[in-house]
Amino acid sequence: MPDMLVNLLKLAPLEPTLSELREAGVVIRRAQPHEITPVGAFILKNFEAGWADEISVGYANKPVSVFIAIRDHEVVGFAAYECTCRNFFGPMGVAESERGRGLGRALLLASLWGLREMGYAYAVIGGVGPVEFYERAIGAMLIPDSSPGVYADPIERFS
Repeated sequence: MPDMLVNLLKLAPLEPTLSELREAGVVIRRAQPHEITPVGAFILKNFEAGWADEISVGYANKPVSVFIAIRDHEVVGFAAYECTCRNFFGPMGVAESERGRGLGRALLLASLWGLREMGYAYAVIGGVGPVEFYERAIGAMLIPDSSPGVYADPIERFS
């Protein structure tokens, strides 16, 4: 899967998106270290173990570089940055039942604003799956010849 590049200098503001989601019953915020287990369980249930491993690095960052979406005190989405490589966004996932409601875009923007606040002007989205989502949501562009990128030569996953 290819990587994408995003211009952090042209990011949309987080507000009113966060307020609108809060009114709809969803809170987007940074994860806390004491939430490693429930966030990891959400990822293992809905996505893949490698993503849970990857975001564990984000909990060691100061501030934590993992954002979560919560509805009714349950994790329904997550996004992370600076986990696999410096200045990289990802992974990110939203529960299937919550897709299409703007949570993914809000988690993406929160994370990218985190990278911008660190002083970056551009960021890399590594190993992109939904290219069209990133193009539409933030104007990201494919990076030529970027596959397999940092995800080359993976070890075989265990069952």
